[in-house]
Amino acid sequence: MMDWYFHQREAQSRGYLRVCGIDEAGRGPLAGPVCAVAVILPDGLEIEGLNDSKKLTEKKREALFDVITARAEAYGIGWASEQEIDQVNILQATFLAMTRAVEALSLPADFALVDGNRMPPLSIPGEIIVKGDGKAACIAAASVLAKVSRDRALRELDQRHPEYGFAQHKGYGTKAHYAAIKQYGLLPEHRRSFLKNLNEK
Repeated sequence: MMDWYFHQREAQSRGYLRVCGIDEAGRGPLAGPVCAVAVILPDGLEIEGLNDSKKLTEKKREALFDVITARAEAYGIGWASEQEIDQVNILQATFLAMTRAVEALSLPADFALVDGNRMPPLSIPGEIIVKGDGKAACIAAASVLAKVSRDRALRELDQRHPEYGFAQHKGYGTKAHYAAIKQYGLLPEHRRSFLKNLNEK
C-alpha cells in the first residue's frame, strides 16, 4: 500500500514543520486563467477517495473539495489571468499562480512539495515530485482544489457566454470550442498566445 505521507514526513524529519503540497489546473486550455493551490494537511489525515483529480469524476471532486477545505490546516488559491499567460508564457504564469497560492495560505508553510518537473521561484524551499498528485496526499488535495476552483470559474464564464460551451469543455481545445471561436470570435478570456495559428484550424 502506498504511503501518502512519505514525502511530507521526509521533509518534517529535516526540521520543516508546515509542509504544503502545490498543484495547478488549466495549463492546457485555450481560455480562462490558470489556477494553483497550496494545501497543508495534518500528518496522516485520511481522506476517503482522495486521488489525483484527473482520476476522479466531477461529482467526486466537488464532494472532496468540501472535505479538504474543512479538514486542511490551511489552503491558499492563486490565479494567473489570460493576459498574464499571454505576457509571460504559460510556465511562468503557472509559477506566478503557485507563488500567489503559497502567499494566500492562512498559516505560513515552510516547505513545499510541488507537482511537476520544474521548481517555481517560491519564497520557501521545496522539492518537485513528478506525478506528485498520485504520490503525496497534500499534492493530491491541491490538485482537487485547483481543478474544482477552475471548473467553477469556467462555469461562471459559461453563464456570461453560453454560446461557447465553457461548462462542457472548460476552455480546452475541443472541436466544439474551435467551432464557437470561428462563429463568434475571440473573448477577452481567450489566450491569444495559444491561438496564434487559429486560421490553420
